[in-house]
Amino acid sequence: MSDDQIAVPEPHATPATTGGTDTIDRFDNPGLPPHRPRRSDVDAKAAKRAEHQVSALFTLSVLASIAFAVCYFVVDPNLRGRLILIGPMNLYHLILGLTMAVSLLGIGLGAIHWAKTLMPDTEIAEERHLMASDQASRDETAGVLSAGFREAQLDRRPVLLALTGGALPLFAIPVALPTIFGLGPLPGDTLESTVWKRGMKLMIDPSGTPIRPEHLTQGTVVHVMPEGFVGDNHEEDGPSALEIMEAKATASVLLVKLNPGDIQSQKQLDWGVDGIVAYSKICTHVGCPVALYERQTHHLLCPCHQSTFDMTNDCEVIFGPAKRPLPQLPIMVENGYLVAADGFAEPIGPSYWERG
Repeated sequence: MSDDQIAVPEPHATPATTGGTDTIDRFDNPGLPPHRPRRSDVDAKAAKRAEHQVSALFTLSVLASIAFAVCYFVVDPNLRGRLILIGPMNLYHLILGLTMAVSLLGIGLGAIHWAKTLMPDTEIAEERHLMASDQASRDETAGVLSAGFREAQLDRRPVLLALTGGALPLFAIPVALPTIFGLGPLPGDTLESTVWKRGMKLMIDPSGTPIRPEHLTQGTVVHVMPEGFVGDNHEEDGPSALEIMEAKATASVLLVKLNPGDIQSQKQLDWGVDGIVAYSKICTHVGCPVALYERQTHHLLCPCHQSTFDMTNDCEVIFGPAKRPLPQLPIMVENGYLVAADGFAEPIGPSYWERG
């Protein structure tokens, strides 16, 4: 052997020769390293101290979960303050975040400390075998689980078992409360009607100009709002800014001048004026504004998900995910101006499980 060659020790294996090539058929089982007992395994006081520490962590989680629930209902949601290095912020959110974090941290640290100090840590190698399901195997499995329960000292440490059963379910409080109560008030009948009422003038948005039928030519499309909810000048006893925003989200209407001969629906003719029809601008899919009108085909298109409505056939859905036609607003002429003959006869906006 030359000086630049290195002797390689023989592997602990039984080589097998196949076709002139040496291959390793199997390795000897290297075994497991010797078990090193922990302090809590040999010292009863250390084990008791670890139990107290785990109990304290689980108790901390329980208290934090309860504190979260109390703060959720007691603390003012608009409470604000200033923190060093952060600046002004909403303290209500900070308090809820901290209590939830402590609740989860107590469970996590308690479980880790329990596993590292009290649960058995002996490594076990088990030979793989067929997945038998005979009664003897079931009895053996039950025995192993029972032995593991005893080795984990759950039968000797009822405080840990009780606190675990308390900390884990109570952590659902910081998760469940914002989910349940953060959804806001129930909609009630707010989705069933809009601010449109009989006699309300149709006003061009945003100018606030009333509309005469003779001002519209065939193919004209106008975005209109109810009188009092459009324009910059509002009476002192008129709707608030919030009410105006809500009206824009629910009462927006598209006014279209069609050739009466193209209209296929008698209801559409009866609720219109000389081919002038008014339909909700809120798509019945997810509430996007339907704002694209194709003059030659008389189709209305929602730009969000391409729901398409036929303006000549009561705005029936002819393409896309929307499930309902756009609701029609009945209109009439009063004192020479277009006004609402009534409110919408059906709910506007997206479909949901009660509408189908």
